[in-house]
Amino acid sequence: MSAHKNPNLFVFAAPSGAGKTTLVHEMVKRDPDLKFSISYTTRKRRVNEEHGRDYFFVSEDEFTELQRDAELLESALVFDNHYGTSRKQVEKHLQAGRNVILEIDWQGAQQVRQSMPPAASIFILPPSVTELERRLRDRKTDAEETISRRLSDALGDMSHWNEFGYVIINDDLGSAVNKLMAVIDGKGDSSRVGNPALDEAVKRVLNS
Repeated sequence: MSAHKNPNLFVFAAPSGAGKTTLVHEMVKRDPDLKFSISYTTRKRRVNEEHGRDYFFVSEDEFTELQRDAELLESALVFDNHYGTSRKQVEKHLQAGRNVILEIDWQGAQQVRQSMPPAASIFILPPSVTELERRLRDRKTDAEETISRRLSDALGDMSHWNEFGYVIINDDLGSAVNKLMAVIDGKGDSSRVGNPALDEAVKRVLNS
């Protein structure tokens, strides 16, 4: 592993169904030096998940204790479950010269921008609202009521896109990963919020 002279924290947020987790894992495959920060959560572990690999699964009381002891860089309540990022874990990786990826929601991203202004924030969008709904339905793991709620929450999440430094539209996995790696390498101007072409593309997504 090679240490970076100026390592940074890269904050990823996205509505449910935008493909954020898949993109992050593809990035780590391409660049093993990227360190993925593992979040704490109070939600129940799914069958395919592993404690310490996907999340640190903790109780409500344990999570409250982490908040009380200022152990969390950020925390948020998402779908009735708490999520939070270990401050020590992020600082350890940065001090070792590693770029760190944080996969959180827009609420947590706001907190990180306030506490660590140098952090680069990236919002992932689906290619269209129609495609987002299709992805949520294709999971076939949620009841209709849950899907409707997730879609409603996703639309609310997407309204925060312009709070971020960069936006990536996940219409093609390979292309999206290339754009993300360019941001990590400091060459992501085409994905920077404020770029007229990007802003127009985002508006098309939101109105689709």
